[in-house]
Amino acid sequence: MTATPTVYNPAELRHLTGLRGLAAWFVVLFHIRWLFYPLWPSWLIATADHGYLAVDLFFMLSGFVMWLNYAQRLRSGGWVETRRFWWRRFARIWPLHGFMLLGFVALAILDSLRGRPMAQAPLAELPLNFALMQNWGFTNALGWNIPSWSISTEAGAYLLFPLLVAMGAWQRVSLPGLAAITALLLIILHLLYAAHGETYLGADIGRYGLRRCLIEFALGNIIAMLWMHARQLPEKTRDLACGLATASCAACLLAGGWFSLPDTAFVPAAFFTGLLGLTLSRGLMVRLLGAKLPHHLGEISYSTYMAHALLFILFKAAFVPKTGPQPGWLALFGFLAVVLVVSEVLHNGVEMPAQRWLNRRAPDRGQRKMAALSAPLPLAGGECTRI
Repeated sequence: MTATPTVYNPAELRHLTGLRGLAAWFVVLFHIRWLFYPLWPSWLIATADHGYLAVDLFFMLSGFVMWLNYAQRLRSGGWVETRRFWWRRFARIWPLHGFMLLGFVALAILDSLRGRPMAQAPLAELPLNFALMQNWGFTNALGWNIPSWSISTEAGAYLLFPLLVAMGAWQRVSLPGLAAITALLLIILHLLYAAHGETYLGADIGRYGLRRCLIEFALGNIIAMLWMHARQLPEKTRDLACGLATASCAACLLAGGWFSLPDTAFVPAAFFTGLLGLTLSRGLMVRLLGAKLPHHLGEISYSTYMAHALLFILFKAAFVPKTGPQPGWLALFGFLAVVLVVSEVLHNGVEMPAQRWLNRRAPDRGQRKMAALSAPLPLAGGECTRI
């Protein structure tokens, strides 16, 4: 069986946007967890301690969405479509990144004037950060807006993605072939860490971050290919495939916990099978994640992800004394509320306006207008979930 071009309904996959919104808040909890340990029950501490794994979910989601939305266009559009893809990705990720980085620069200048240089703000690495190249192997240090390291690796994946699409007729690869490639990528990812004695995916981001992203982004591409295979199957068979994928995810998690495996050995496999099952599902989880609130959190999740580190620095400076009582539940919920409000403001006031402005000024806009008059309608519509 081979995957053929398929028409999909973007509304069917809105639950993936909701999933991304929840994942973004897990990252927020991960970065603020140390300050609120005395308040939290043990189960919340354990959850927050593993919040760094949400980034791995982001990488796979991104690979899935990019393949579903752009693989066919890149195959048929050649260099013109490749340039358009790169421009759209730049318009999507850079403006908000640049805006938040300017915020960090302003804070660093203010701290320097007060005689207290801001930690993790190396001036020599500022150009790399502005170019979104800070996690491409030029330095092992993480600085400035630290969460943006993953956006840097995403930018690298976007640059290489058209090359991956052009490497072969992926739509003709059989299911066993895709399974073999998946197994190989999962093994490579684990060995990449195990070779240096590392046991968790968040280790030494400066060294492993880019390779971690590229491999998981490719795994997301494979999920999209499998999803396209499954779209050709009868409903009952598709439901069976969903059940098998979900059971495989549960088995990976149980095995990892039972045998105390390093998360490099089982978490990527669990995310792969779990995400595949979720894309095929028609059950309760789809309805819950696709509900209005989770979906909206997903829509503004990029702003949440990019803004929360700076907001936490400002929160600590304003409300956390060096000695004396530490913040309580009111401070925690107040901070989370501020993050939510600022995310909304940034999404509507910076992220989306800048994206629209840049997309209207794409270098090949005139060529695309002419092509649109003579070309047939695309097989796939707009992006199924915003990444």
